[in-house]
Parts: sequence; C-alpha cells; structure tokens
Amino acid sequence: MKAVRIERYGNEEAVEFAEVERPQLGENQLLVKVRAAAVNPVDWKIRDGLGEMFGLKPPLILGCEVAGTVEAVGSRGPSRTDVGGFVAGDDVYGYLGAHSGGYAEYVAAPASEFVRKPKHTDFDTAASVPVAALTAWQGIFDHGELASGQRILITGASGAVGSMAVQLAKNIGAYVIGTGSERNEEFVRKLGADEFIDYKKAKFEEEMSALDVVFDTVGDGTQQRAFQTLKRGGVLVSTVSPPSAEDAKEFGVTVAMVVMMPNPDQLAEIDHLLEGGKLKVRVAAVLPLAEVKKAHQLSASGHADGKIILRP
Repeated sequence: MKAVRIERYGNEEAVEFAEVERPQLGENQLLVKVRAAAVNPVDWKIRDGLGEMFGLKPPLILGCEVAGTVEAVGSRGPSRTDVGGFVAGDDVYGYLGAHSGGYAEYVAAPASEFVRKPKHTDFDTAASVPVAALTAWQGIFDHGELASGQRILITGASGAVGSMAVQLAKNIGAYVIGTGSERNEEFVRKLGADEFIDYKKAKFEEEMSALDVVFDTVGDGTQQRAFQTLKRGGVLVSTVSPPSAEDAKEFGVTVAMVVMMPNPDQLAEIDHLLEGGKLKVRVAAVLPLAEVKKAHQLSASGHADGKIILRP
C-alpha cells in the first residue's frame, strides 16, 4: 500500500511517499481503508522531532486523524475488549491514540478509537472532526468547566479548534464571543457566536470584562491581554502555550493548557452532535496523499481557513 513515512526525524525532506506492507490486524482492532486523513500541526511537529518525546521510533507513518471504511474486524483478545459491534463495510472515523498511521491506504487501530460516521457526513468532514472537537471539548468543559449562562471569549474563533469551541459552547447555552478577522465574521456568527470582534479593528480587552472563561487558540500577546477580560475566579485555557502563573495570581484566575487525550466517551458525544447537524466543519483544502509536503507547508503557515485533507 502507499503511505507517507519518515525514516528519521527532520524537516520536509525526511518525508517519503513509499510503498509499504499493509498493517496486520491485531486483536480488538479494526482494519480501515482510509478515505480521508486530516493534517494536524502535531503531524509535522512529530516529523520535526516531537515524536521522540512521544516515544515514537522511526520508521513510522504519520497521521492521527482518519475516516474510512472497515475492511476487517479483529478477534476479541484476552482482555475481552468490546470491538463495538463493527462489521466490514461500516464507515467510521476516529483519532489514532498512537499519534500515527493515518497517512496511508489502510490503518489498523483499536476499535475503541473509532465511531460510526453519520450517513449524511462525507469522509473529508468526518476526518476533520476528532482532534479539533476533542481539543475544544476538553479545553472548555474539562479545564474551563463552562456552564450554561456563562460568558466565554474564544480567540481565533474561525480556526479548526476555535470554531468547534464556538459550537460546543453555544450548544450548552453559553454566551459566546469570538475573535477573528473581518472576512471570517459571517462564518463565526453562523456557528452561533453572539458577538464577534475583529482583532484588526478593536482590542477585545477594551470591549470585554468579567468573563467566566477565555479559550485561547492564538497565544503570545493575545493570550496575555486575555487576562484582563476575566472576572476574578475565572479560567483561562490555552491550546498553544502554558499561560503565565504570575499573571494568573495577579488577576485572581485559574489557568490551564489543554493537551488533548483520546477519549472514546467524549468522541461518542461529539458524534451525536455531528449526526444531529449541530457541528459544522470547514475544509480548507483537499490534496492527494502524494502532496503531503505541500499540505504540511500550508498547515505550518497558519493561513489555512479550516482543515487540510489528504486522500490516499
């Protein structure tokens, strides 16, 4: 099968589009024919060397977010783990907890890492959901403890994670303020944002105060200025970098950085929202698997308005 593999850590030149053996199906696993693999920053960061921190040893196949069709179902092992009632032919999507294997024609992974794809959702959209939605869910609910009636500011609200956060927050009845550029205002408002602040025209810290939660997907100065918008006892959660403990003490708030972890129960909840039409995804680009270097360049530029998809 064709796959994107790295034999060593390094820049784009370390990436190889190669012919490799199809993965062997293990106990409690699904063999999935990949129809779409989403590109995430963690992919090219793993390529650059982050994989070593994760304990991944080259050669390895990149990609952690996929959608496809079940080719075969493994037997139940001694752990008696439920393989979810999946059968060959089921359309599924999921997040690969091993952080790798998705940039290929086939992937074998635990059945617990997949959910069934809603019939009305295409493969490109489904592949775009798990990482962004789980990151947003864990950020605003697990760390931010956002509740109905509370006010939340989401920076970078048009991005993959930010746009998910807007929808999840609105779904539970929060009051949502999003920041972004003027060209994305209509998109963010259609997702459910109650207010939108064009960061090029206004300083959100002068517009907002006494917020319950800030969900930061931008970092740097944006993150630091966000402290000023929170009420004492509020929460600032970032997906980019750990917020300052000193600033947290000064402003009397709690801070956290979300590091997304696989969670089958949360993914199942997210799947219900997707199936019910309560989650929308914007796909920025669809490229063949062979153009992975171009996809990584676009992802690293930070200028993609939505998810980048690779098709085997």
